[in-house]
Amino acid sequence: MPLFDRFYAPPLRLLGALLFLLLIPSVQASEVVRIAAASDLRYALDDIIELYHQAHADARIEVIYGSSGKMTTQIINGAPYDMFFSADIAFAHKLEEKGMAATEPAVYAIGRIVLWSNTLDAAGLTLADLTSDAIKRIAIAQPAHAPYGLRAREAMQSAGIWEAVQGKLVFAENIAHAAQMTQSGAAEVGIIALSLARFPELEKYGYYLIDDTLHQPLTQGYVVTRRGAKKPEVWAFADFMATDQAHASMLHYGFVIPE
Repeated sequence: MPLFDRFYAPPLRLLGALLFLLLIPSVQASEVVRIAAASDLRYALDDIIELYHQAHADARIEVIYGSSGKMTTQIINGAPYDMFFSADIAFAHKLEEKGMAATEPAVYAIGRIVLWSNTLDAAGLTLADLTSDAIKRIAIAQPAHAPYGLRAREAMQSAGIWEAVQGKLVFAENIAHAAQMTQSGAAEVGIIALSLARFPELEKYGYYLIDDTLHQPLTQGYVVTRRGAKKPEVWAFADFMATDQAHASMLHYGFVIPE
């Protein structure tokens, strides 16, 4: 092989390969799907997204968890979310009324509330026990903007203990925060979402399932926002939420799937 070829052929071949790659149309990365979700979905939705990625490896999904009321206000004020999963379908309807939704609100699950503690035997407690002098602090989500907090208040009102526990209540920003406050010892007992109490780290302590006739149903609904309607990946994920795989994950965390 001539000396010139030995020293310069490899660079020439490399240059040719680079020119070839430049002629290939670039493959754009999947657009990010941004989801606003109620805090009770923190574990269930994470699992569902993981399942979704098994069939859509390139999907880019970001979730922010918080209180449904506050997230509704954020979206109305221009927060860039493509989907909204509310703990109360009423908030999804509010977005529809404001012209912010590209779909009609759809029910995806019905939630439940429980008594939970990592220092007391919550499985042996009832709502009436919350009036005991042995319990100094009770954590609930803020009823003004968190559906699970509102249902906790309704349950205690129905049980006739709401007035008696006023001095014990500590209010959290959302239902996940209520669980965190109880877990950290800021409250001895929390009224939290069953979906959080079913997470292994919390479930090992047990819980008491509150009778759902004591409060209005936690009918949870979602919408695709007008912003998200432009993204094919949003519609693909919305379809996935109706699959048996997604339903199985929701059932695992204690959600009721409507017929």
